[in-house]
Amino acid sequence: MIDDIEKTALKNLGQRLKTARLARNDSQKEFAWRIGVSIPTLQNMEQGKPTVAIGTWIKALNMLDRLDDLNRLLAPEESLFAQHEQIKQLSGRQRARRKK
Repeated sequence: MIDDIEKTALKNLGQRLKTARLARNDSQKEFAWRIGVSIPTLQNMEQGKPTVAIGTWIKALNMLDRLDDLNRLLAPEESLFAQHEQIKQLSGRQRARRKK
């Protein structure tokens, strides 16, 4: 069973999917065909139903050229300190090596 926070997140995701589909000017029939699902499955996705398989979401994200969004979901977080150290290392003065 999912709680209200999870329901809201899925509903928002479904709404963003619908907005992206409409921005492409795709009908439900056309977009469902493109990702290989039935119209009712696409409607379930757009309504934020939790029963839609993750593989179906991946197909939809790929069709929208947004698969990289999924790759960032559980990516390791990088601390600001680590980012600062990387910048510091790269921005330091660098000299050419002497030829031997």
